[in-house]
Amino acid sequence: MVEIPTNQPTRICLVRHGETEWNAERRIQGQIDIGLNDTGRRQAVAAGRWLKGAGVVALYSSDLKRAWTTALAIGAEIGVAPVPVPEMRERRYGVFEGLTYDEARARYPDGYGAFEGRNADYAFENGESLKAMFARVTDKLQQIAAAHPGRNVVVVLHGGVLDVINRFVRGNPLEMPRDFLIPNAGINWISVVDGQWQLDTWGETDHLEPGALDELPS
Repeated sequence: MVEIPTNQPTRICLVRHGETEWNAERRIQGQIDIGLNDTGRRQAVAAGRWLKGAGVVALYSSDLKRAWTTALAIGAEIGVAPVPVPEMRERRYGVFEGLTYDEARARYPDGYGAFEGRNADYAFENGESLKAMFARVTDKLQQIAAAHPGRNVVVVLHGGVLDVINRFVRGNPLEMPRDFLIPNAGINWISVVDGQWQLDTWGETDHLEPGALDELPS
């Protein structure tokens, strides 16, 4: 007799927050608490409508305003209240926060070189290294998956967080140049079964108006 597997994958939909004015200005937000602009609010509703019928049983979100507002809009559409998870906050970019990428490059050329080169130990002078961020994000991701075995869950988060999760799921090093897009309000599905992670779909934007902004520059 052929044994039929009983373990069903836990599927996690990762949604980047909607657009902010600082996204449009290519300004580094980090953990500065910036809200959505009008485009971002429309994107959040569109993401929620797209996820109707996806069988979502739980909704988690970074507690930063741009993510939380996105999660509230998604929750209103799918009928699930969001739960805050501060561990899914954006990376702390230290002295870079509030600057455009060009300003950061001009003011801190050595640091910007380390950032652009994906030095996993570089922490922006009182910010956060990629290694530290990777640890807090992936630990929480695994806790969320363990809490909902075989079910579908949504997590609303940030571009930098999506960057490290993509590498975690694919088994790629933090230092590897980015080979994927991270659009505002983009929808990304990952799954796990028996501790084995898989990337199912990435960067879906069919639900959005054209022009969703990518996370820059890495």
